[in-house]
Amino acid sequence: MASNDVKMLIFGLNGEHYATDIKEVERILGYQEPTILPESPVFVKGVINYEQSILPIISLSRKFKLGEDKEDENRKIIVIKREEKKFGIIVENVYEVRDVNSDSIEVTPSITSTIEREYINGLIKLEDNIVISLDLEKILSSEDEDKIF
Repeated sequence: MASNDVKMLIFGLNGEHYATDIKEVERILGYQEPTILPESPVFVKGVINYEQSILPIISLSRKFKLGEDKEDENRKIIVIKREEKKFGIIVENVYEVRDVNSDSIEVTPSITSTIEREYINGLIKLEDNIVISLDLEKILSSEDEDKIF
């Protein structure tokens, strides 16, 4: 791995490829249906039992206003560590972990909204795909955190 390479986890969501720095990921779990909590934010799918504690599960599809999560046997839950707090995100598929040269990550075009640009690091050009690089630590605002944790 070259000094300007970043290890990225590439996953699918609504037919698109997304990536995040592997350092943000604690574990990848098989999908389990979360327990729904009444009056939770619309993007919170529910909670699951994870390592003897409660893990909030976030639907990125709902958070990004892409509709509902697709029900598929390949679905996974990626556990994200954020300081002492953890949460899970639902993804359609986990494709690979690969080294990505940081020079190949391009700035997000201004066609995306300002809010979205907060948690989009940029676009990665791979052989046959454009992958959206996410900063999952910024996915939840402090208001979101107050409602969830």
